[in-house]
Amino acid sequence: MVGRFRAVGRRWETLPPTTVDALTAVLCFLMTVAVPVKVPWYGGPSLFVLAALASLPLVWRRRQPVVVAALVGAGTIGLAVTDAIRSIPLPYGQLIATYTVAALAGPVWRVLTMVCTAIGVLVTVLVVLDLGVGPAAVGTAALPFVVAYALGVGVRARRDRISMLEERTRRLAEAQEATAARERERIAREIHDIVAHSVSLMVVQAEAGIVRAAGQARTTRTFETIAGTGREALSQLDRALGVLRDDGAARRPEPGLDDLPEVLERARLAGLDADLVESGTRPRVPADVAVAVYRLVQESVTNAVRHADATRLRVALDWRDGALDVRVHDNGRGPAPDTAPGPAPTPTATKRGLIGMRERVHAFGGDLHTGHGDDGTGFVVVARLPITPPRREADPHG
Repeated sequence: MVGRFRAVGRRWETLPPTTVDALTAVLCFLMTVAVPVKVPWYGGPSLFVLAALASLPLVWRRRQPVVVAALVGAGTIGLAVTDAIRSIPLPYGQLIATYTVAALAGPVWRVLTMVCTAIGVLVTVLVVLDLGVGPAAVGTAALPFVVAYALGVGVRARRDRISMLEERTRRLAEAQEATAARERERIAREIHDIVAHSVSLMVVQAEAGIVRAAGQARTTRTFETIAGTGREALSQLDRALGVLRDDGAARRPEPGLDDLPEVLERARLAGLDADLVESGTRPRVPADVAVAVYRLVQESVTNAVRHADATRLRVALDWRDGALDVRVHDNGRGPAPDTAPGPAPTPTATKRGLIGMRERVHAFGGDLHTGHGDDGTGFVVVARLPITPPRREADPHG
């Protein structure tokens, strides 16, 4: 039996709201007129008119709960005044209207509806039905309305909680998407800094080998194959990183400042006259800042070898005033001219590398500038990264 009731309840929940409201209104009307009303005009049109007014407006209860409650209340009072309500077990329409107001109406309308309902119950009990002012009579008449109102408040609270949980779920999903996007940016930047640098040097060395192996056809073809494969790998890497930016294994230690000579040595093997100059006293540098400096120098060397056709490069590190000034200057072609107005083009490998450098420096509260050198030639990257936080005045209030 219980299972059968649950099956009926599930079917009822699957019906469209308008169908449910129409069936509710018809059911209330039939329950109102189907009882043996002991009045002289029983069966006449007046009973049906009042019963219709006390039930049929429920069809629109979701759209206009307050108006429907007023109309149903008027019909219920009409039934009470004509004494027909004595034979009706409960004012079904009025109870459903009260429940709907509690579940859907605003706070002001809820209070006004309950006040009017309370007045109507008192008038019906004391005047129309002449049951006296005893608490038993008033409580018996008011209890169904209290229950209906409480059920409506419970449904409202459940609906608000579901809405709150859905909003929280949506915000969590947005936060996860933002985190995933930032992680994709980080991975793209790391891949570019590591792989593009190494492959670029490989291509340059292979091209240099072609020149040195002039006259040796087999060796030349080998170097040409290496260089062509490297260039194709760089092209595929740029496309892959573009997609990655749009849309617990063991790791080797992160590189740092002590690894910069190795970067310059690889640049020298590629035919670049590179040197490193460091001035000032190097303080204890946070590991993440050291990685940022390493990647900045590495990307600058990669751009000089791969894009600028440079032959000379100088890296200067200047420690002073709690900050590090990094300057990388080459004698290559210099920065590309500004693009014409219009939609932004797809970022090239160079632009992607510069974007990555700028993001790294800004992440530590630093500044980065790029452009021509002081003498108007070549390309220069200048960055300033704070190493120690600024000292603050002591709070006199503790």
